[in-house]
Amino acid sequence: MTPRVKALLQLALLHRAWAKADPADPELAGVAATVDRVWRHPGHPPLLTADPRYARQFQLMYGALAPAGLAADGPHRTALAEAVAGDFLTPRRKSPYLRLETRYYAELAAVPHRLGGYPELYRISRLALHADERPLADLDVCNVTHTVFHLADFGFRDPGLGAADLAHARDRVVRLTERCVRRGEWDLTGKLVLAQYCLGLDPLGTPSGAAGLRMLAEVQAPDGAVPGRSAADRAPAGASPVEYFRASYQSTLVVALATVVLLHRRQAVPALGGAR
Repeated sequence: MTPRVKALLQLALLHRAWAKADPADPELAGVAATVDRVWRHPGHPPLLTADPRYARQFQLMYGALAPAGLAADGPHRTALAEAVAGDFLTPRRKSPYLRLETRYYAELAAVPHRLGGYPELYRISRLALHADERPLADLDVCNVTHTVFHLADFGFRDPGLGAADLAHARDRVVRLTERCVRRGEWDLTGKLVLAQYCLGLDPLGTPSGAAGLRMLAEVQAPDGAVPGRSAADRAPAGASPVEYFRASYQSTLVVALATVVLLHRRQAVPALGGAR
């Protein structure tokens, strides 16, 4: 999948969260207009299928993230129908993480599936199965954070974990945040700060979350862009606009998503376990 297609799917995810958190925000209009225009364009769906290995997953995401108001026979509906055909919405040949991700987007798209419930899918996740004696490096940050995001709908619902599971997940996320802040990993820190919130923590109230937010604020450009995925691969000073976009779009959208959820939802969602 090209960076442009990936960026547009992530922009649609940002639009969904922003519209849920603060639909009256005037700054939302520009993002909404872009997403609406792309989702109406018949030339966009073919770009999702450039790599057959991921085509149906991306078609599912595209259908699930369609903004309200599109025609029932629009391109997104055709792509969604292709995505869910056959046995795609079953556990067959899917890792635990892919089952959870597919189940989340199937729910957003309001299509039936046989992928199991969230508690079952959490129990077989890499996050849940990470034993105390195992090194933290065994965990993949993207796998951990997106597991949390899908359980908690990016902070818009309780993740549904019992006390022991919640404590376990919080411990791993906080420790991963500490490590990523030390390493100057901007993209991963943005995801982990949001994951802390999704697990009922206030990132401003945890040492790792507060340090992560300070780091991200310090590296942001005046227009809000985060100039790379980490300090080690920061976009060079002489980067062309295309090079700068490729280096910065993912971290920028991650930080924007975390900002929208934290700023607009922090006071609106009841605390989980009194942590917020």
